[in-house]
Amino acid sequence: MAAPFTTAFIPGLSLGLSLIIAIGAQNAFVLRQGLRKEHVFAVCLVCATSDALLIAAGVAGFGQIIAKLPWLEPLMRYGGAAFLLIYAIRAFISAARHNAGLSPLDGPVSSFKKTLLTVIGFTWLNPHVYLDTVVLLGSVSTQYRGHKVAFALGAMSGSVLFFFSLGYGAHYLRPLFASPISWRVLDIIIGCIMTSVALSLIL
Repeated sequence: MAAPFTTAFIPGLSLGLSLIIAIGAQNAFVLRQGLRKEHVFAVCLVCATSDALLIAAGVAGFGQIIAKLPWLEPLMRYGGAAFLLIYAIRAFISAARHNAGLSPLDGPVSSFKKTLLTVIGFTWLNPHVYLDTVVLLGSVSTQYRGHKVAFALGAMSGSVLFFFSLGYGAHYLRPLFASPISWRVLDIIIGCIMTSVALSLIL
């Protein structure tokens, strides 16, 4: 048991963390929900479970199937870009509306259904997620013949560790974001991230 753990699980964990640790559209949304303490467990669970399913698909060889469907890539790319641009516009509008008389941390709570649909959109409509999990991790897993399951479990563990740490760790930043100005800056940053990712998909 020690051999597959050291030779496959740890590399899978390290690679999985390195792929998702950069601040992207999905991570920015998880951070925002963590700061507001809105449906944090559900959001983190959706992200981690989705990654687990995609990693499993990649290790099982579904990356080769996706590569043989040329119509799927542009559909995902432009659909994901449209979704991200819409959310970017919402983030910029939110930044413009914040004022000194309103604490964003104490604002109205988004419905569970709306939050769930949004995080599902960030997860499944972003082609980068498929490239990282299904294609890249699936390709790397072929180097661990006989230990592919351990490699996949390592990558899945990385997702669970990251998303729940981000969602619940955001709690410690709440004093900083009690100021509407700080929240305005965050919304602008989130809007810029969404826009840059969307433009990268289009261009």
